[in-house]
This record gives sequence, C-alpha cells and structure tokens, in this order.
Amino acid sequence: MTRPAPIHVVGAGLAGSEAAHQIASAGVPVVLHEMRPERMTDAHKSGGFAELVCSNSFRSDDWQNNAVGLLHEEMRRSGSLIMAAADVHKLPAGGALAVDRDAFSVEVTRRIETNPLITIERSEVAGLPPDDWNSVVIATGPLTSPALSAAVGALTGEGELAFFDAIAPVIHRESVDTSIAWFQSRYDKTGPAGTGADYLNCPMNKEEYNAFVDALLAGDKTVFKDWEANTPYFDGCLPVEVMAERGRETLRYGPMKPVGLDDPRTGRWPYAVVQLRQDNALGTLWNMVGFQTKLKHAEQVRIFRMIPGLEAAEFARLGGLHRNTYLNSPKLLDAALRLKAQPRLRFAGQITGVEGYVESAAIGLLAGRFAAADALSHSIVAPPVTTALGALLAHI
Repeated sequence: MTRPAPIHVVGAGLAGSEAAHQIASAGVPVVLHEMRPERMTDAHKSGGFAELVCSNSFRSDDWQNNAVGLLHEEMRRSGSLIMAAADVHKLPAGGALAVDRDAFSVEVTRRIETNPLITIERSEVAGLPPDDWNSVVIATGPLTSPALSAAVGALTGEGELAFFDAIAPVIHRESVDTSIAWFQSRYDKTGPAGTGADYLNCPMNKEEYNAFVDALLAGDKTVFKDWEANTPYFDGCLPVEVMAERGRETLRYGPMKPVGLDDPRTGRWPYAVVQLRQDNALGTLWNMVGFQTKLKHAEQVRIFRMIPGLEAAEFARLGGLHRNTYLNSPKLLDAALRLKAQPRLRFAGQITGVEGYVESAAIGLLAGRFAAADALSHSIVAPPVTTALGALLAHI
C-alpha cells in the first residue's frame, strides 16, 4: 500500500501538537511547522511544544458533573497526547487538573520528536501555505503571525476577530508567609493529584479587601494602542482590575470568594481570599489564581504585596496582556473544519474561536482525525452532538 502524502500542520501549540499526534497515529506522515524559537511571540518564552502561557490549569477533571471534565474523559478515550502528558505531570489542585507547565511541554515535545512519522520544521510559514501542500492544518493559535493572518484575511475577504487575554503572576513559594497563608482546597476537595490541602490561601478582612480594591482601581495600567482600543476582553479570563471596575463586590464573588475555606486562626471563612496554586512539580513556584492583570509591572509588585501573606512576595513572573486573534468560523469553515474558500486548509485550536487549553486541544484532535481520514480516503465521521467533543464542534 502506498503511503499517503504528508499532511502539514502549522503551529506546535496544544492544538497543533494534538493534531500531529492524531494524524501520525492513523499512519499518515506529518510535517509539523513551528516558528519558535526562530521567531517568538509576545507571550511565549520557549521553543517547546504545547507551552502553557496563561495558566497551568486544565480546569475541572470531574467528568460526571462538569462539562470540561467530560471533555477530558472523551479526549483520554480518544488517545489524546495532551491529556496523556497532563496526566503524567499533574499537580495537586483540588478538583482541577493542573500540571507542571515546563515538564508538560517537555513531555509533549519529546513524544512528538520521537514519533517516526512526524518531521519537524523550525521555521515560519509566512503567508498562505504553498500550493503543493495538498492538506494543511493551521493551528497557529491566537498569536498567529501577521503575515499568515493577513493572507487568510485576503483569501476570505473577512476581517479577523479578536479579544484580549491575560496572564497571572507566579510567586516563589519561599517568599509566602505561611504564618498567615494556609494550605486548603475549597471544601477540602481532593482531585487528580490532590490531598484536600492543595492551595495556599491568603485571607483578607473587610478593611484590607476594600483597600486592595481601591489600589487596583487607582493602579497604573497598560495603555492600549489605537488599533487595540475596541478589542473586547474574554469574560472567562478578565484582568483582576477590570473585575474590580465592575463592582466592589465582584472579586468576592469571583476569584477571591472565601466560601469553603476556613482560616485556621479564626476557624471561620475570611471576608475574601487570594488563592495560590502550585505551578511546578518541585513546589517552588505558585501562581495567583484568577489574577490576570494589565497593571504595569511595578504596580503589580506594590499592590499584590498588600495581600496578607504576600508582603515579601518575590515574583518569578509578572502578569501581562496579549491580543488573541480568531476566525469567524461559523461563516468561514465547514463541518470538517475546512476553509470554504480553500478546502485544503483546515483550522484547529484557538484560532477557530474556542477558548481554553482543553478546548483548543480537542479541536486539534478532531482536525487531525478529519485530515487523516481524508488522506486515507475514509469517510469523515463527526462525534455526535450529544458528546462534549461534538457539542464543541457544533458550536464552532
């Protein structure tokens, strides 16, 4: 039997890595193109595949009671590379699936690099892929290079859509005052790698909380460029100061909610809580849960050190903001994720309009399977809409 021509996958993030793995698992050769580290983005820090930028959490792993958890389970049963790597490098995080982000990326990179059916090309695809690439999966994510983004826009005649996403700070564990902060998961819940005491909790009384909100509102923030001025935020990942602007109590009913957390000094729930989640396997780095921010760096240090327990906090990474680009997928893509204007091109991951690590990888999984089926002259069978994978595809 003649082996089919290789499928080109552009981008080795979560979706691209998953797509390449699924294609190779079907016995079809893959050329995986990744421009990093030759050309970096505004948010990445390495050339590793599936680098996690914003958070180290894949959210709830409860497949019986949570939609994201159900998506986890469906992907595991579908042979997902991303879920396999996450399960190897999971960290304590209550009911959530969190990972050591660096070890996770190394794991995905190793598995891709050692797959005999995958060839890696470290260079930018600047513009539309060459005409002789008969099958292409574009999984360049929300930080797609300007040249490729402009080429797709010219091909479709459709302007790109965009929103702002943000990154939370990461703190050195040894700089947290554990005479104030304590270890506990909300309602003592255990999870994939949890014990019921997986988060570091920094309590606030009413006066401390109000002073903190005032500081967030008054803090010096990043100023948008003219072309960014009308770009909206993604509501699932709002900067902490934007949440504060929406109402003084918003944070107490969001990332700073105190329910299910008992301050051992009082035996009661505090007025508000800032939670830190383990960020690496050694437990030396912890990230601020839900604390994405557009505050300038000096302001982050000053304001976040107002939090009880973080007065001497040392930051391994400060928060930031980046603009995410995506397609008007319901108009531009067909049911198999192909570009209607040029069906040899498929799209996968965040560029299709999904948001979240797991959702992006899930669409990479589907795009890879669809592309492999085409290459093998098999019929494309989409998952039923009654599944999490099928519902996500139908949404796109």
